[in-house]
Amino acid sequence: MIEPTLWQNDATPSQHFAPQASKTPLHEMLAGIAAAISCRRASPEKLLAPVLARHVSAPDLLDNVACPPSKARYARHLLDGGDNHCVLAIVWMPGQMSPVHGHHTWCALGVHRGSLSETVFKPGDGGLRLLRSRQLREGALSCAPAGGSIHRIANLGTDIAISIHVYGVPFDRLGHGVNDVRSD
Repeated sequence: MIEPTLWQNDATPSQHFAPQASKTPLHEMLAGIAAAISCRRASPEKLLAPVLARHVSAPDLLDNVACPPSKARYARHLLDGGDNHCVLAIVWMPGQMSPVHGHHTWCALGVHRGSLSETVFKPGDGGLRLLRSRQLREGALSCAPAGGSIHRIANLGTDIAISIHVYGVPFDRLGHGVNDVRSD
């Protein structure tokens, strides 16, 4: 049995990427995310999906960005943030997974490297019921409005996986503003 790696809020973000003279794929993606969020629509996660689709599978997206894995739990690295959002690279070692959770805020994610499994649940009599499970390979996306789906993300493969997540809260509110943990 694979032991789940529990979600925790790291006290400090990882090292930010170094500014570059030319626009890198990461800079272009972050600019697209900022533009989508600035539209101030009710469902920003829907505007973010095409931005992530355009950039998330670029092989050089995270060049010059320190994103080391952690053996203890999946590792979150702050790529960018503002007053109303944060963008993270999450590094998943084989066997690491989130708890079953919903979100207090909107979110969008795309798989940059590797493959992740997303299992979606719905409330049922006496608890949660499995709704579906799907493999998210490089370039695959998932998004949900605030209070939307209940899911678990897991790296069930044998290689490290990296996903890019955009949440509708600033980084310093990540611990209590994002996950509504339902189960370990």
